[in-house]
Amino acid sequence: MNIKLIRETFTDRSTIGSLYIDDVFECYTLEDVIRPPRIKIPGATAIPYGSYEIIIDYSNRFARNMPHVLNVPMFEGIRIHSGNTSSDTEGCILLGTLKNTDCIYNSKLAFIKFYRKLEEGLKHGKVRMAIQAKS
Repeated sequence: MNIKLIRETFTDRSTIGSLYIDDVFECYTLEDVIRPPRIKIPGATAIPYGSYEIIIDYSNRFARNMPHVLNVPMFEGIRIHSGNTSSDTEGCILLGTLKNTDCIYNSKLAFIKFYRKLEEGLKHGKVRMAIQAKS
């Protein structure tokens, strides 16, 4: 399973993108603001572009198993979870089925659907996510 996140809309409050699983559109994403390389404002910066392994493990914050994005430079504990605006994330990736400026909707539904697919994908090997800008 390969996951691709294409960042498409950039504002001074958030970054909206599209998430694909094996090149099929899955849902929209919302992240914090993109900053120049090696610049991080804690709780208000999206993770760097790149390719990352995703696992499912226990999150103390959420008190349950959650998708975990591994080995993100300058970040720890990056998760993929539900939420609607940049106030719901501290560098994490939020999922939704609908989008608007600085907001996504139906986040819990999008997360449940994604989580099930991720669980299945992990049964067959490692899962990676490539994060890139719209070309």
